[in-house]
Amino acid sequence: MRWQDIDQQPCSVARSLAIIGDNWTLLVLRDCFLGVRRFDDFQQRLGVTRHVLSDRLRKLTEGGILDKVAYQQRPVRHEYRLTSMGRDLYPVIVHLAQWGDQYLADDHGAPLTRIHKQCEHTLQAQLHCRHCGETVAAQDIRVEENAHWKGKILMNNQG
Repeated sequence: MRWQDIDQQPCSVARSLAIIGDNWTLLVLRDCFLGVRRFDDFQQRLGVTRHVLSDRLRKLTEGGILDKVAYQQRPVRHEYRLTSMGRDLYPVIVHLAQWGDQYLADDHGAPLTRIHKQCEHTLQAQLHCRHCGETVAAQDIRVEENAHWKGKILMNNQG
């Protein structure tokens, strides 16, 4: 299968990667969550070419992750705002950053600290079961195929 056809797979991870699955896109999302909205600000922070940035912002907009909103009429200028679909990616970004903080930080430690505003403590994001409230890890989860996809997916149900 070719990368450009990855969104055709019966797999939610593959379909998600079709929209957010490259390094520049994840860095654009990181910056969105840090409050960046304008093209020139993204380009300055990321050091990416205009062409690549334009392509990633277009892909995120077409994918429903960002809205392109005019903030000036003459000349017309736009900013990019996270949609509710985009804001729902926050846990993904936080967990990815937290993983990097734990395993990839240098001697100076993590570059950013996330503070929970309500209690003023450092955030330690965890996956919880919505039903019972328990913290869960990969070994605590069983994966089952949707009846519609039965037999169409190669899967290892061992977590």
